[in-house]
Parts: sequence; structure tokens; C-alpha cells
Amino acid sequence: MNLNNEWRKSRRSQNDANCVELRSTLDQLRDSKNAAGPILRGNVRALTRAIRDGRFDR
Repeated sequence: MNLNNEWRKSRRSQNDANCVELRSTLDQLRDSKNAAGPILRGNVRALTRAIRDGRFDR
């Protein structure tokens, strides 16, 4: 199994829900409804940490 090509969606999401998928390498996100669409590339761990730390709160 090649983990570099695997995408995963939250276990809490439902089939018809709006959500994102995370690449197993933790460096890419995409819209689960449009797998062929644009991909957001970046440091997902740093993004998650910033969200948890409240850096995007208003």
C-alpha cells in the first residue's frame, strides 16, 4: 500500500456532508466533493496547531 497517495476524510463526516480530505502525508487538503479540483498545499500540522491556538479567532 502506498500511503503517499491516500486521502482520508473525517470519520465524523457523512457521505453528503461538506468536508475536506487530508492526504496521508499531511501536506495537502482538498474538497471531498471535487477530488479532481484544486488542492491546498501546506503544512497541515502547523495550520491545525494555529487553529487550536485560536490564531484565527476574531
